[in-house]
Amino acid sequence: ILTKGHIKGAPSFIRSKRTVCWKLPKETYFVHGCVFCRCGCKTVIRGDSAKHKNYVLGGRERKMYRCLKMLLATFFALVILLPLSGCGSSNAPTVSAASTGSAASTVSAASTGSIAPTGSTASTASAASTASNASAEEIIVLYTNDVHCGIDDYIGYSGLSAYKKELEAEGKNVLLVDCGDHIQGAPAGTLTKGDAIIKMMNEVGYDAATFGNHEFDFSLEQLLSLKEQANYPYVCCNFTDENGNCVTDPYTIIEAGGRKIAFIGAVTPVTIVSSTPAYFQNESGEFIYSFCGDESGTLLYDTIQKSVDSARAEGADICILLAHLGVNSEDGPYTSMNVIANTTGIDAVLDGHSHSVIESESVKNKDGKRVAYSQTGTKLEYIGCLTIAAGGMTTKLVSDYEKKDADFDAFAEDITGELNERLSEKIGETEFDLLISDENGNWIIRNGETNLGNLVVDSYRYAMGTEAAFVNSGNIRTEIFAGDITWRDIYSVLPYFNELTVVEVTGQQIADLLEFGAHAEPEQFGGFMQVSGISYTIDMSIPSGVKTDEKGMMTGIEGERRVKDIRVNGEPLDPERLYTVSGNRYALLGHGDGHTAFDGANELPHDYVEDSTALRNFLVEELGGVVPDEYSERYGTDRITLLP
Repeated sequence: ILTKGHIKGAPSFIRSKRTVCWKLPKETYFVHGCVFCRCGCKTVIRGDSAKHKNYVLGGRERKMYRCLKMLLATFFALVILLPLSGCGSSNAPTVSAASTGSAASTVSAASTGSIAPTGSTASTASAASTASNASAEEIIVLYTNDVHCGIDDYIGYSGLSAYKKELEAEGKNVLLVDCGDHIQGAPAGTLTKGDAIIKMMNEVGYDAATFGNHEFDFSLEQLLSLKEQANYPYVCCNFTDENGNCVTDPYTIIEAGGRKIAFIGAVTPVTIVSSTPAYFQNESGEFIYSFCGDESGTLLYDTIQKSVDSARAEGADICILLAHLGVNSEDGPYTSMNVIANTTGIDAVLDGHSHSVIESESVKNKDGKRVAYSQTGTKLEYIGCLTIAAGGMTTKLVSDYEKKDADFDAFAEDITGELNERLSEKIGETEFDLLISDENGNWIIRNGETNLGNLVVDSYRYAMGTEAAFVNSGNIRTEIFAGDITWRDIYSVLPYFNELTVVEVTGQQIADLLEFGAHAEPEQFGGFMQVSGISYTIDMSIPSGVKTDEKGMMTGIEGERRVKDIRVNGEPLDPERLYTVSGNRYALLGHGDGHTAFDGANELPHDYVEDSTALRNFLVEELGGVVPDEYSERYGTDRITLLP
């Protein structure tokens, strides 16, 4: 009955107090013999087992689970809320089950489950009149985030288009928005530098979108070009130029169903280092663009607040933040939860960046008022659906939607048909999986060694002919499973077309590079270095002495070092000696992920080689088209040793 996959959070009234998650102990859900962790790790534990597994209910059990949720919701409403409200029919909540595969239920504003817009007052009309007003004024905002070129993954753009048209055919007021990271993540985006994805989003009929950090991957100039091609506005209030002006409109106001809805955009300030920092600098290396980041987060909060206030002044009835901020603690003060807690006037936050599956949360803002929050995961596994009615607003996630839009499919085939032929070309094979995650699907490449990381970085050293090579782990995006290896696999693993470079550095600079890469251990960090020709040990009992500025750039290292026993081709590292090393320009010379250790290094003459080409050539020319057994171990070959 149990199958591998992901799960949405269970409703708050179905709970067990048992703690089972090793990662972030919190309350867990207990439903039909299974325990669901609330920490966001999507863990499901069967029965009394306390093992950390990644399972969800299968089809039959999933239907039983939905029925159980609806029955308990009805019980909760009739037995608990009804007496508390004085048994008056005008205050009784109306509960309906989602008919599209979502397990969410909608509750009128008279009950405690609905959130009234900040700019309006919750309706206290009778159930009949509330339903009538909701029917006349209901607005549905469909939302997506972190699609990452998932054209035909899960529901896909075709399913999204079909669902949107289905709602419109029912006479609904439908808007469609996106919360960033859509043009990068698969060959269709990489090979066209986002052009194919924008065309598809135009065809589906998006009404607004904000930038994600990966929208900047193909250069700022390319992003601004794509923005002009889009038939919908891009909004972002915290991406500013050297004069402090927004590079694009901070928000857009759309009239629908008799209401004015403002969509304000915001992207994580971490973008300035997680994308290519050089894109935001002048020729002297000075930052001339900003994402309104500071150590406290105050600049980001104030910038968003200014746009909300401005939208309200223009007559917006509802303010919705299209955020690419996420809920990851490693992003410090820049999470959506921190933004909500430090602002007022926002009615709902539709979010992205952390790839979290959050159907519905109610979060208090600075004034203690409730703000709706939701996020749909990634790759169109779910469609978000925000319903705005006269009585308030609710969010749900739509899954298991199987209908497709034939017109969209024909349109997409015209764009991707020839591309798919090239991507399907076989260039090698492997008898075992080449991985970046553990048995539970959790990333290990961002805080440890993996076999795919070793294969990629070895290809760099082979292509450039250097003594050693590095690759920042965030550059390796997905896995290759046993079987044939195609161009699609290569471009999916290395989707950025990063140029490789050769530099001459001292042993001390190598030590500094590795120290910064290991500073976040045991937490994940995209700048963690996979290595070729090098081995080293990380002693996690030693606190990191790495110092950074407000943008996350390394500024120095103090105290005892965590990285020890560094060896180059078996010999102890000599801090004074010069070594030739290779890697992508983004990390070694472009300040990617905040790396500055190689500043001032001598770049040596070399041929132009992109990382994906290097991996293909290594596989075909050096390995004869077959990945050898030396790469068979998931956790690599002890190039990197971790001490607790």
